[in-house]
Amino acid sequence: MTFAKLPTIAVEKPWGVVGLPEPFTSSSPERIGEIWFDPPADCPLLAKYLFTSERLSIQVHPDDTEARARGEPSGKEECWYILDAEPGAKLGLGTVRALGAAELRAAALSGAIEELIEWHPVEPGMFFHVPPGTVHAIGGGISLVEIQQKSDVTYRLYDYGRPRELHLEDGAAVARAAPMPASLQRMISPNQSVRLLAGARLSVAYIAGNDLGPIASENGPLLIVPLKGSVDVDGVSVGASECLWGARAASIAAGGDARFLVAGQGGA
Repeated sequence: MTFAKLPTIAVEKPWGVVGLPEPFTSSSPERIGEIWFDPPADCPLLAKYLFTSERLSIQVHPDDTEARARGEPSGKEECWYILDAEPGAKLGLGTVRALGAAELRAAALSGAIEELIEWHPVEPGMFFHVPPGTVHAIGGGISLVEIQQKSDVTYRLYDYGRPRELHLEDGAAVARAAPMPASLQRMISPNQSVRLLAGARLSVAYIAGNDLGPIASENGPLLIVPLKGSVDVDGVSVGASECLWGARAASIAAGGDARFLVAGQGGA
């Protein structure tokens, strides 16, 4: 399997934006909330950009075991790299105190969950890990890259009165509602390559320039998402707003100003 650029798909969302930020362009008068990089059948990961003008729903994802018990092929682990954030922008990750399933469901029904979710100020360069079971929501005024298991399984707990289906029984059952561990959040130095995540289902690294040390041990297929500058992978050049997927690269070359994310399937 050689490296190839993945097709892009613009997805309209009620919480999206009119007029995408650079390097994207859009002539659509509708609100675009996501840019997906359409993965092939053999790719277990999904990368996408999110652009928010208001809060997304409060939701939770199951792990693989919980998802399969409900007839889904896999669970959903994900992570976020913050590209831009308006002053005062926040992400919801975790709850202000531990909540049992019954209390979480009741809070979702009453709307009290808005005050019980733990909201965290964000700024460009921050990275958040969202393990399965984590109650979470993305606030308005944020642009980010999301890398996740390729799964659509989402249990929506609360949607601010929007007329969309909620999934309270399944959501409360799989949620591990508790304050966010400090290890799920970090600020990334823009000029330093670093391993961000090394899990059983998802591995992610941030690469600055041509310092490939954090991905030297990767021996499987890779997803490459340039954030700035261009990257050449086995003769295929890719820049910001694009994404590559392919087998273990024989050669990765990047200019000193290049910044990119590299993701693999992890140790599973």
